[in-house]
Amino acid sequence: MTEDPFVTHRSLLFTVVYEMLSSAADSEDVLQESWLRWADVDRAQVRDPRAYLVRLVTRQALNRLRTLSRSREDYVGEWLPEPLLTSPDVAEHVELADSVSIAMLTVLETLAPTERAVFVLREVFEMPYGEIAEAVGKSAAAVRQIARRARDHVAARRPRVQVSRSEQQAVVDRFLAALRTGHLQELMEVMAPDVIMIADGGGLVSAALAPIHGAGTVGTILARAQLSATALDTRPVWLNGSPAGRVTFDGEPAAVSLTVEHGRVTRIYVVRNPRKLTRLDDLAELAR
Repeated sequence: MTEDPFVTHRSLLFTVVYEMLSSAADSEDVLQESWLRWADVDRAQVRDPRAYLVRLVTRQALNRLRTLSRSREDYVGEWLPEPLLTSPDVAEHVELADSVSIAMLTVLETLAPTERAVFVLREVFEMPYGEIAEAVGKSAAAVRQIARRARDHVAARRPRVQVSRSEQQAVVDRFLAALRTGHLQELMEVMAPDVIMIADGGGLVSAALAPIHGAGTVGTILARAQLSATALDTRPVWLNGSPAGRVTFDGEPAAVSLTVEHGRVTRIYVVRNPRKLTRLDDLAELAR
């Protein structure tokens, strides 16, 4: 028997939905809903199953995104994407790794739901305007305008400098080593003067409720955290296609993703919300 197209393209469909929702749990729910709808489709009428399925999951994801956007307004503290454990192979696909990075997903979070859907489908997956229009319920002309507006919005906010994976890995290793020892000077040397740290505890664990600015303040907070912890463990992992860190403070896990520019850390994303860390032992399969 020929494998069902939904199964064949599942990794792609998950990636599309995850880039729209930044949540693996919600993405899995959307795929389940889409699978049930796909089961009722007359396959003989579907000329391009891949394109059809992408449109199907996009419509479901857009509905979910509108609901999530309202609920996230009441989120306690800063909201960050749910990190995914990925293999180093994902980094070899530079455009894929960039599109699923925590930094990029955080930028996409500032778009309106329809803008985000259009941006993901056009800029990431290069879908024709006509197919996007069908997926989001807009005219092709409107989609072109939305795509241009979203592209400009993202370009103004995404990381300015692209670094090699080897440089990213080297800086991550230095940062984790400095965090493990708690040496303030070492932390200061690896961070840019204007570094920003954003933490997500979701109101379930302690975390700063607003971004923290400046190497002095961030370094002091991190050094104090190391000193106050009975046990602190750090280890390198690959999250969302980039070298990152998994940190455990007194048995409580955290995922740490870094943005690196010119050999120094410019952004620190710390996810401590336990509901967003349940999949850190499960390798995510992503595809374009």
